[in-house]
Amino acid sequence: MINLITFDLSRETIHPYHLISNLVMSQELENYYLRQPEPIQGCLLALRNVILGVDKQITQERKYQIPFFYFKGKKLCFLWVNKKKLLMGFIVDKNIYPVVAGVKRKDDFETLQIDPNLDLPVETIIANLRLRMKLYE
Repeated sequence: MINLITFDLSRETIHPYHLISNLVMSQELENYYLRQPEPIQGCLLALRNVILGVDKQITQERKYQIPFFYFKGKKLCFLWVNKKKLLMGFIVDKNIYPVVAGVKRKDDFETLQIDPNLDLPVETIIANLRLRMKLYE
C-alpha cells in the first residue's frame, strides 16, 4: 500500500504530485525564456514583467511549448519566438461567448511583432491587455 503525503500550506492541502508538477512547469517556463539568445531573452523577460504587472490576477502557464498568460482563468495573451521574430498575441477567449448549438467557436487573436532592439511599446501592450480584461469582467 502506498501512503500519500500531503502538505498543509495556507490552509490548503496540496498533494506532492501537484507541488512537483507546478515546480517542473515553472522551471520549463523559465527555461523557455533563458534559452533564447539576447536581445530576445531580455525582451521576453521585460514583456513578462509588463504583463504580470498589469494585474495581480494575471497568471502564466506553459501551453503549446510557449508562455501563455491568463486573467481569471481566461486566455489573455502569449509570447512566441518564431524564426527569430518575437510575437505577442492578444487573445479573446472563446469561452466568454454563449454556447450556441451547431456553432463551433475559436479564440480570436491579434499579434504584435516586437523588435527586441527597440523600446517596448508598453502603452500599446497595456491598452490591449486592459481591453481584453474588460471583456472578462
